[in-house]
Amino acid sequence: MFRDNSLIPAESLRLAALGFLAEKDRHYGDLAAEVRHFTSRVVGPSLELMGTSLELLRYEGLVAAVDGEGMADNATLHLTDSGKEALVTLLQASLRAAVGDLNRLNLMLKLRFLHVLPEAEQREQLDHVVGLCENELARLEDLRDHEGESPALFREWLDADIAHLKTRLAGLPQG
Repeated sequence: MFRDNSLIPAESLRLAALGFLAEKDRHYGDLAAEVRHFTSRVVGPSLELMGTSLELLRYEGLVAAVDGEGMADNATLHLTDSGKEALVTLLQASLRAAVGDLNRLNLMLKLRFLHVLPEAEQREQLDHVVGLCENELARLEDLRDHEGESPALFREWLDADIAHLKTRLAGLPQG
């Protein structure tokens, strides 16, 4: 993790893999494809997000092969108790402002797998997301207040970002 307790790219991939396995056991190849599909649709192709090996998760005891050995025979993988603990830890990681592909991915992963946490922890994590959005909205509104004479294209783009954040906030359960 970074110093601010937010996820590095390898941990984002780990969160995705463990989250998908928390929902159901999956064949090695299917899990790899699911992680690749999700991450590439959120951030596009990225060298930063090139595969953390699922074999490493197996070696660390976070997942176990139910039938077979692993990649070579496309074994079905199952989340272990240690894997469940690691998933909870990753889901509790801090978020940075949703600027940048990695931060956006981490936010999307948190929201995608939030349901695996106990209800009280879900609420706490949602409160963090709401706070993050509120802080970003305040920064953008402050910028907009100081950019009254800027070119119209810039102001319109900024207004669209502000409206988008307000819509996101309205869609999040609060309080």
